Amino acid sequence: MPSLAAKPTTNDPSPPRRPFSLAARAALATGFVLAAFLGVVGLTLSRTSAETALKDLQDHLQNFVVAYLAGTEVGRSGKVLLPDTPPDPRFSQPGSGLYALALSENGAKLESPSAIGRDFAFLKKLEPGQSQFVGPIETRMGRLYYYAYGVALDTSEKKSVKLTFMVAQAEDQLEGQNAVFRRSLIFWLASLGVMLILLQLLLLRWSLTPLRKVASDMSRVERGDTERLDSQYPLELTGLTERINAFIDSEREQRTRYRNTLADLAHSLKTPLAVIRSRLESVDGASPLRGDVLDQVRRMDELVAYQLARAATTGRQTFATAIPIAGHAEDLVQSLEKVYAAKNVLCEFDIDEGAAFYGERGDLLELMGNLLENAFKWAGHRVLLVVKAEPMAGRQRPGLWMSVEDDGPGINDDKIEKVLQRGVRGDERVQGHGIGLSIVQDIIKAYRGELTVDRSPEFGGARFSVRLPPG
Repeated sequence: MPSLAAKPTTNDPSPPRRPFSLAARAALATGFVLAAFLGVVGLTLSRTSAETALKDLQDHLQNFVVAYLAGTEVGRSGKVLLPDTPPDPRFSQPGSGLYALALSENGAKLESPSAIGRDFAFLKKLEPGQSQFVGPIETRMGRLYYYAYGVALDTSEKKSVKLTFMVAQAEDQLEGQNAVFRRSLIFWLASLGVMLILLQLLLLRWSLTPLRKVASDMSRVERGDTERLDSQYPLELTGLTERINAFIDSEREQRTRYRNTLADLAHSLKTPLAVIRSRLESVDGASPLRGDVLDQVRRMDELVAYQLARAATTGRQTFATAIPIAGHAEDLVQSLEKVYAAKNVLCEFDIDEGAAFYGERGDLLELMGNLLENAFKWAGHRVLLVVKAEPMAGRQRPGLWMSVEDDGPGINDDKIEKVLQRGVRGDERVQGHGIGLSIVQDIIKAYRGELTVDRSPEFGGARFSVRLPPG
C-alpha cells in the first residue's frame, strides 16, 4: 500500500561505525598499557633471572673446582689422586650431567665416575692461575657450561705438577631452573594483570557513574517521566547539565510562544472574515456578486482553518511528555456519539494498557479525532479503535500502531492512492474527506510515521492504520 514513509534507496551508503564507548576506550587503553608494562616487567625479570642463574652457575662450578683442589693429593712420584668423596653425589652417578675432570701436563686425565667414557676434547690446558667460564657449547654430550682453572701442585720432592681442573654441567639443568622461574613469573604476572584489570573496570564503572546518571535522566526526560535533569552531578558535569536544562526550557517556551502566536493569528483572521460573511448574509437579494463573494469568504475561512491546523502541528520532539491515549479516546468518542446520535454508532476499543503518544496533546487529538470522525461519518453502525504499543530494543520510547475501522462502504483500491495524495496545496481538497484527512497526513509526516488504507478484515469497511516509529 502507498505510505507517507520515504522509501530507502538501494545505493545509500552503509551507516558509519559507532565509536567505542568511553568505558570501552578506557578499558582498551588501560589493557594495552598494562599488557605492555607487565610484558616489559616480565621480560626484564626473566633476563635478570637468567643472568643471575648463569652467575650462580659459574660460582657453583667454581666452588666445585675449589672443593676438588682441596681434596686432591699428589704422590711422591707425581701421581695425582682425586678425593675419594666428591663434593656432590652426582659426580658419582654416570650421565648425571655434572662432570669433573683433571687434565695433566702430559695429557693424562683424571675423571669423576660421572665423566667416564665422555669426550672432553674441547678442554684446553690452562696456565696456573688462569680460569675461564664457557658455555653453552655444543658437545657430543649435549650443550654444556664449564669452569676451568689452571693450577700447579707441588710434590714432596719439591717438584711442580701442572693441572687443569674442569667442572661441567649440562645446559638442560640450568634451563630447567629458568623454565620453572618463567612459568612461575608468567602465572603471577597474569594473575596480577587480571586483578589490575578487574580493579580498573571497577574504578571505571565508579568514575563513569555520573555520566550514566546523566544518560538515565535524559532517557526519563525523553520518555516524559520528568521535565528536567534534576539530580546532583559532579562539578565537571554541572555546566553541561545546566545547558541541557536551559535548552529544554527554551524549546518548550519557543513552542508555547509559537502556538500562542498562531492562536492570535487565527483569531485576528477569523474575526474579519466572520464580519464580512455576516454582512453579506444579512444583505437582501441574491445577486451573483454576493453569492460569489460569500463563497470565496467561506473558502478563505476553510483555508485559514486548514493552514493554521497544519502550521500548529508540532511534530516529533526530543523531549516529549507521554500522553495516555485511552482517556482522550473515550472523550472523543463520547463527543462524536452525540454528533452522530441519529446513526446509533457503536465504537469499540482495543487499547493496550499504558499506550501513550509522545508529542503535543493537540496533535494527538487532531490525529485521532479526524480518523474517528471520518469513521463515524461513513460507518453503518460499528467503529473499532485499536492502539498497540510497539517497543523496540535500544529505544527509549516505544512505537505506536493505531487503526480505525468501520463497517461502511470502504474505499476502492483504485482510489486509495488519491486518498493518500501528497503535496496538497491550500486550494486543494481530497473529495469526500474534507480537510481532516489532509491534516492527519501532515501530522503523521511530522512524526515520521506512515499511513495505510485498506479493507477492515472484521467489518469490511475502510481501515486507516497509522504507525509511528519508536523514539
